[in-house]
Amino acid sequence: MVHLVADGSAVLIPVKVVPGASRDALVGALGGRLKVRVAAPPEGGRANAALVALLAERLGLRRTALSVIVGAASPEKVIRAEGIEAQEAARRLGLEARGAAGR
Repeated sequence: MVHLVADGSAVLIPVKVVPGASRDALVGALGGRLKVRVAAPPEGGRANAALVALLAERLGLRRTALSVIVGAASPEKVIRAEGIEAQEAARRLGLEARGAAGR
């Protein structure tokens, strides 16, 4: 189960990123985080940019509404998504809303 956290007008999304994958994809829950595969390599912030682009598309938000607030140089990150509630983010990401949103 992924634990999304409401933070004012935003939601915090814990992720585990796997760069250099064959394609971009949301994989599912892994140890309380959303596992995400991105095709971009982990060089020059390209994997972070691909992660933000994929999450923005899935959440229906502009890329500028998302930011990496923890773990910019680590596979384990926390993404802040402005302008969406935790329950709606969980629904759009295909996560179980029951018990996952609002923590």
